[in-house]
Amino acid sequence: MSSKVLNRQDTRLLLIQAGTNVMLEKGYTNSGIQEVLSKVGVPKGSFYHYFDSKEDFAIAIIEEFDNDFTSTQLPLLRDESISPKQRLRMHCENKIECMRSSQCRKGCLLGNLSQEMADQSEVLRHALSTVMGKWTDMFAACIEAGQQNGEIPKFSNPQKIAEFLISGWEGAVMRAKTIKSLEPLETFMELMFDHILNPDSKPTSTPPKKI
Repeated sequence: MSSKVLNRQDTRLLLIQAGTNVMLEKGYTNSGIQEVLSKVGVPKGSFYHYFDSKEDFAIAIIEEFDNDFTSTQLPLLRDESISPKQRLRMHCENKIECMRSSQCRKGCLLGNLSQEMADQSEVLRHALSTVMGKWTDMFAACIEAGQQNGEIPKFSNPQKIAEFLISGWEGAVMRAKTIKSLEPLETFMELMFDHILNPDSKPTSTPPKKI
């Protein structure tokens, strides 16, 4: 009996992994259940043995994507052998390499689904918002550590800075996908780490021109 349970769980995970790849490529609306089933080799009609609906399937994909992100990025963001600001930089550099390897395609699943489905499904909007809030807390804790050691300026509270960082990054990813170039991500890195998060960066003010 345990073997059957394990097989069922393995199949469910394979469907989630295949669904993640398809939704990264095509989005929620254009992702077909039959395409996912074909990739895994699961018979037609078996989908509802594992998920109640396509929406339920997307929730499972979001949860698994979050689990993967947390298991790989949280140890980095908590690594006290590296300075907090460097942890944040390394996280972004890792994600840039992912974008480079995909030739600026796919992007971030949560960002993609947020743009597509936040106004279409309250269930998905809530799931996406919950995960983004969890990620914001992870970054905020790292930013707070950087403020405490003096390498990140205290111009705002850590939660707001983390929200700004995530929003800016997701926007840069969207732009990189649009122009098929890493330049928006590189610009984000320069401004975020060399200026916004740099305690030595002095704001410059330009006096208004006289008309």
